[in-house]
Amino acid sequence: MNRFEKNVVSQKKNTLRGRSLLVIAFALACIFGAVGKAAAQRINSPATPTDITPPRGNTAFLLGRAKGTQGYTCLPTSTGGTAWNPTARPEATLFADFFGHPIQIITHFTSLDENPHEDTPKPVPLSGNATWQSSFDTSKVWAGAIGHIDAGTDASCPNKGSIQCLLLQSLGNEVGPTGGKLLDKVSFVQRLNTKGGAVPVTACTAGQTQLVPYTADYYFFHEE
Repeated sequence: MNRFEKNVVSQKKNTLRGRSLLVIAFALACIFGAVGKAAAQRINSPATPTDITPPRGNTAFLLGRAKGTQGYTCLPTSTGGTAWNPTARPEATLFADFFGHPIQIITHFTSLDENPHEDTPKPVPLSGNATWQSSFDTSKVWAGAIGHIDAGTDASCPNKGSIQCLLLQSLGNEVGPTGGKLLDKVSFVQRLNTKGGAVPVTACTAGQTQLVPYTADYYFFHEE
């Protein structure tokens, strides 16, 4: 291949690369725009039992499909044995579907509530609260469970033997550092369609930890 031919090939590659970058930039702009407008939209959430249904006046606006783990710790019991502490520490990534591809929208973990509501019980627990943080604008919501059903007892929570499905109420919200508000007004969170994540049933030694994989659907609500 002579120099002229090499230049032509190089120019074609650069053109294709430029077009690819434009397509990616356009797709990202669409995704950011769609997520940014999510707080203003309304989505359908599954029918659920009363124990895990948000009160009237709250509307679902965002769905994130989670994949991650529930972390458990083995503790001594009062009888001299050991048992897995049923209070888990979640670590998960929530995805939404854009153009047929899963895109990360939220991370889920445990952290200290840095902006509790005025009516949130004090002091804030040093063990932390369930936390969701937007991957786009870093806004946050902290929440605590106020209702649950066992997996396998309802169509919204069909996988028997999995971690419970929950209704969680907001304990605190925080705007992102650049003014992001995707999760700033979240009032309730539903954890539905859980699969896996249940407390281990194996014997354990004190201090031992175990991560149990799970998936779930998280619905985010705000007041109408």
